[in-house]
Amino acid sequence: MKPISAWAEGDWIVVIAAIVLFAFLAVGLAVITRPKQEVLGHPKGLFVLFFAEMWERFSYYGMRALLILYLVRHWMYSDGSANLIYGAYTSLVYITPVLGGWLADKYLGQRKAVAFGAVLLTFGHFFMAFEGDGSGYQNDPTLNIFWLALAFIIVGSGFLKANISVIVGQLYPRTDIRRDSAYTIFYMGINLGAAAGTIIAGYLGETIGWAYGFGAAGIGMLLGLVVFVLGKPLLMGQGESPVPAKLKQKVAGMNFEWLLYGVGLLGVLVIWALIQFQAAVGWILLVSGILLLGYVLQQALYRLGDESGRISDGSTRPIFMAGVLVLLGTAAYMIATQGGDTIAAIGALVGLGLVIAACVIEGRKYSNHARDRVFAMIFFILLMPVFWGLFEQAGGSVNLFTDRFVDRAGVPTSLFQSINPIYIILLGPIFAALWQWMGRKGIEPSTPAKMGLGIVQMGLAFVVLVWGANNAGDALVPVLFIFLFYLLSTTGELCLSPVGLSAMNRLSVRHMASLMMAAFFFGTAGGNYVAGFLGSLMGEGEGGDITRESALGVYWTMGLTAIGIGVFVMLVSSLVKKLMHLETLRDDDVGDDLEGQAQAGLENQEAGLHPATNPPGPGDEPGRNI
Repeated sequence: MKPISAWAEGDWIVVIAAIVLFAFLAVGLAVITRPKQEVLGHPKGLFVLFFAEMWERFSYYGMRALLILYLVRHWMYSDGSANLIYGAYTSLVYITPVLGGWLADKYLGQRKAVAFGAVLLTFGHFFMAFEGDGSGYQNDPTLNIFWLALAFIIVGSGFLKANISVIVGQLYPRTDIRRDSAYTIFYMGINLGAAAGTIIAGYLGETIGWAYGFGAAGIGMLLGLVVFVLGKPLLMGQGESPVPAKLKQKVAGMNFEWLLYGVGLLGVLVIWALIQFQAAVGWILLVSGILLLGYVLQQALYRLGDESGRISDGSTRPIFMAGVLVLLGTAAYMIATQGGDTIAAIGALVGLGLVIAACVIEGRKYSNHARDRVFAMIFFILLMPVFWGLFEQAGGSVNLFTDRFVDRAGVPTSLFQSINPIYIILLGPIFAALWQWMGRKGIEPSTPAKMGLGIVQMGLAFVVLVWGANNAGDALVPVLFIFLFYLLSTTGELCLSPVGLSAMNRLSVRHMASLMMAAFFFGTAGGNYVAGFLGSLMGEGEGGDITRESALGVYWTMGLTAIGIGVFVMLVSSLVKKLMHLETLRDDDVGDDLEGQAQAGLENQEAGLHPATNPPGPGDEPGRNI
């Protein structure tokens, strides 16, 4: 233990974070143990979920801050390979909640799904503490335990992420005006845990030993599980199975409930095998994306009726199906050749051309507002890989760039990952109030305009970082530019993520709401994989390490490309807004579906903030804040 007089900045930061964390815990314990049924006007179950999610985020972000550093320094992967592993891991984390949410809705109920997910996550984080002998990934068989740890975390996240947020909504009646403030309180837990976990686990991992950092993340997850289990009575019976009798039925000699848990464990084995082949994850995402978006478009074109109930005659279906088949064939060709070439480019253009032609022809036949809204939502989904592919550089290549080329003044690299959640805590309420104020003044930008603005800011984050690095010459980059990078990426996130979720939730017809939200998060998963792929391009040669020059060159290209895409989105925002048909949007299109998919627990993707859902007043356009 160092004397206080010898403490560096990093030491003071971690002590302050620990004090803040324990202060919240003390207040939380006092809140939950009070005899009153409600605290601060909210049921005590909200605070149980607050602290359970806080500890889960503590563990996840503590581990995330260390992951790429651990891959490079301990397992001795090249920067390119480490970025690909990081991208594959984070993309799978954002895919599995689709299956976990479905199993919870259909059979387990959210409470049991969350508890099972927390158990898997606890095992996963503790398995991360097995370091091996430090001889590198080529020589140390302990690497298999590392892959197993990632698999447990991925599948555990699938059961926990979406479902714990759903329970928050279930604590309140559907029209309860306290919902927005409840999710604002909940988001504080998300980002408090993210910031504290990054600082504390990151500090322990970098300064004392990897096992200590990952072990701290595991302890955090275990505490979250204990809080959730002990707090069950305060959840007021919410989140239970919709078919409790079915869970007790015998299937193959065991209760159906335990069979579902067995499926989850089987999923761990599947992911354990898959995560070791990162390129395969990318190809699976490509094929799955074509199938998912093809299915969504097929439903919109040929199954959704217009305002009078009329459905398409299906005359363009052969054109549409031909386009999807060409795209699938192109994907198969790319998998066989392990890359793209002129033939693949031609196939992609032909396939997209046929699909677009079918959409245009159908659009000209007759007006169908529900179908047009799906077109708008697909536009939003296609923006997700662009934004998150750049945003998630923070945990990958930017983490390595900060470690090697930034003047950190002795602060451990991983601690810089806490800047984003801290900015979210500070700026989230300001942005929420800003949108409401602009809405009252009639100057609020439309959803596509906000999303375009978010992408522009994400691009500017890289441009500013490159400008600062170039002006530093051969010296280390001033840390100010890392803070500016995270500031611009966070404000971009706040412009894009909450409003995107709100729009997806509001524009979907009821029977497609879950499908569209799944597609939205699939786009996010694709963005995470893109992030890893882009990070891998910065090495000198195949599988090489990131240099300052190669990183800045790729960052500059990323930044300018993102700014161009964002400007384009803003220019076409009025056309996309027309497809949304806000003037005919009514609450009963999707109901005020606040108790589920819109709060999918994906902290970055919801920016930790439940978007406001102001009911239109007299004379207001329905859905005016979309």
